[in-house]
Amino acid sequence: MNYTLNQLQIFLKIVQTKSVTKASEEMHLTQPAVSIQLKNFQEQFDVPLTEVVGRKIYITDFGLEIAEAAENIINQVYAINNKTLAYKGQLAGRLKISVVSTGKYVMPYFLSNFMLQHSGIELMMDVTNKNKVIKSLVNNEVDFALVSILPNSLNIEKLDLLQNKLFLVGSNDLNLKKEASVKDIFKDLPLIYREKGSGTREIMESFISRNSIPYLKKMELTSNEAVKQALLAGLGFSIMPLIGIRNEIQKGELKIISIKGLPVKSTWSLIWVKGKKHSPVSKSFIEYLTKEKAQIVQDKFSWYEQY
Repeated sequence: MNYTLNQLQIFLKIVQTKSVTKASEEMHLTQPAVSIQLKNFQEQFDVPLTEVVGRKIYITDFGLEIAEAAENIINQVYAINNKTLAYKGQLAGRLKISVVSTGKYVMPYFLSNFMLQHSGIELMMDVTNKNKVIKSLVNNEVDFALVSILPNSLNIEKLDLLQNKLFLVGSNDLNLKKEASVKDIFKDLPLIYREKGSGTREIMESFISRNSIPYLKKMELTSNEAVKQALLAGLGFSIMPLIGIRNEIQKGELKIISIKGLPVKSTWSLIWVKGKKHSPVSKSFIEYLTKEKAQIVQDKFSWYEQY
């Protein structure tokens, strides 16, 4: 057998995503390149690693065993690299963070200088919805999670980073009377929701229920970016985190619509399971944030305080 580390990494990513397309996207490779490497890897085994039924790929039991072995090999390679860097006196290892989808507008700013200071650290940041973020924390798959709603069912420790503000937002092209009532706002156009499991949706539903806000139609979309594009197209209104619409607000493409009770405020918090044994890398990151977070907020989010 003559398989390469690259083939092991590609196969493991296909197993994790259950999709050649998603694996290629996450690895920033073309789909044909991933397919060729998968084919070359599979040809080295007498037993099938995958099965394709219709247009969906399934991993065989043997394939799952190979994936587990591949993960162990890859981890050992990382360990060798980290030991080399540690021997040189550099902080080295993996920093794994799971981030709720709108947190992608927040977390990079709290990471950038830390990563620049420690070139031996490999960042793995997964961006998904709140339910999957909490699941990865429970399963000990990550060091930290960034959330705007704290989980009630999990014993955690936290470090608050930034206030989260949610406003009612719509296209600037929509003509609304200056003193339009909530009923008038939603008379013709729908209220656009995020998917179930989203923290933004949870905050939004709580606000609507608490204030008995009437609306005639509802639209559900599966990402913050999809909601934003729907608003830009004039398809409706939504209650959105300000953090993700800075450019659109400043360009005048979207506008904040003033209604009683908004903005809804929560806090972006970095959380971890209480009692977690931190690696040198994750421990160093906590120490860095504790010391630098106020300066980061001042330098990177001063615009945010205007709203």
